[in-house]
Amino acid sequence: MSEAGKGRSIGLLLKRLLKERSLSMRKLSTLTGIDTATISRIANGKQRAKPDHLKKIAVHLDVPVERLMKDAGIDFGIERDERYSKIQETMDIIQGVLVPANLLDQQFSLERVQQELTKYEQYALTEEGKKIIFEKFHSKVEQVSGAGPFIDHLKHMYVLFSKEDITTEECAILGSALLYFILSADIIPDYIFPIGYLDDAIAVQLVLNRLAQRDKNT
Repeated sequence: MSEAGKGRSIGLLLKRLLKERSLSMRKLSTLTGIDTATISRIANGKQRAKPDHLKKIAVHLDVPVERLMKDAGIDFGIERDERYSKIQETMDIIQGVLVPANLLDQQFSLERVQQELTKYEQYALTEEGKKIIFEKFHSKVEQVSGAGPFIDHLKHMYVLFSKEDITTEECAILGSALLYFILSADIIPDYIFPIGYLDDAIAVQLVLNRLAQRDKNT
């Protein structure tokens, strides 16, 4: 499909989804943090949609991000990444253990973890979100007696997040993992020890994968 064809395809889908959900482009802009003009250009085939745009739009339109990316002609590469496949295998095992034991009453999936991270991206850019990270990160680490690879990764992310020259994109990506760890709205409750923090570890890995992909593309 040509670039113009891809633009028309995602544009038509976006307009239809907005109409079905009785949402305006301005309202979607408020929900996602994406500029209204950018959404309009994507919807009218005048701008190529970026994966980050589509991830945010998917959350608030309640559609699989793969569907949007397919219509935009974007290869949803992370799902084909070997590391991502291994994460999915881990999550399948966790779900197989927790659901029969009535310890997990919601569908546990990579998409749900990714959706939570996407929501936290916008929050990480607010003064309130930043305040939570700076005031509560260290106490949360102490609470879990933090040690091990995923805690070490989080500590490094905190250092990067604290730098004055951090870009808006880096702030959002790093902050999403930190907020996921700090806040209590886990997909797997933390009190289910010792696996209560596995979804936090998976969230960290998803962010690391995304940062690695971002560095590869720049």
